[in-house]
Amino acid sequence: MPKKPKPHQLLVEGKNDRHVIWALCNQYQLPETFSVEVAEEKGTEGIEALLAGLPARIDEPKLQTLGIVVDADQDLLARWQAVRNRLMESGYQTIPTVPPPDGGVYTQPDKPKIGVWLMPDNQLPGMLEDFVAHLIPSDDSLRPKAEAIVQEIEQFNLNRYTPIHHPKALIHTWLAWQETPGMPMGQAITAQVLNYNAEIANKFVEWLKRLFELADTSK
Repeated sequence: MPKKPKPHQLLVEGKNDRHVIWALCNQYQLPETFSVEVAEEKGTEGIEALLAGLPARIDEPKLQTLGIVVDADQDLLARWQAVRNRLMESGYQTIPTVPPPDGGVYTQPDKPKIGVWLMPDNQLPGMLEDFVAHLIPSDDSLRPKAEAIVQEIEQFNLNRYTPIHHPKALIHTWLAWQETPGMPMGQAITAQVLNYNAEIANKFVEWLKRLFELADTSK
């Protein structure tokens, strides 16, 4: 039996995004009023699956609120335009041409409320791992070492990953050197190896609160 769609949903590209967001919601004690859904289309995940399935998801009869979290990747404005085009095709008329720094939240009569966040911060190109790198404590002594080793292997063309995945290499190198080596990013937030209270995390959580109209239960 297919699962019943939730009225309030946060749509993400992959499982890592979901676990990071779950961990942040737990640390900030947000009420569990929305689900975090991994976009999937014909058995695949990622941005193409998310964009392809967006119109059908918006048309779900019970849907009241939909948040969309995607990586900006190399071209922030191109990614924003891709999401904006899909939303406008679905009847949303007030989506601006550039992403708001604090994340967008939009309403349209007879449509679900929509929110959009481009990782890492709606202003710079990048991805989830860039967002998570901002959660490394500012006084951490291992980060410069991790940055140096990643740069060194790239300088000598020893890296087997593409340049766009530099942030993934950096954060996972740093995580590999912690007391519990190689823990996933979400677990590192839960264990407070990463600083969940960093400015970028605060901004993201404030966007979630605006979108889902959440009361602050952390105080």
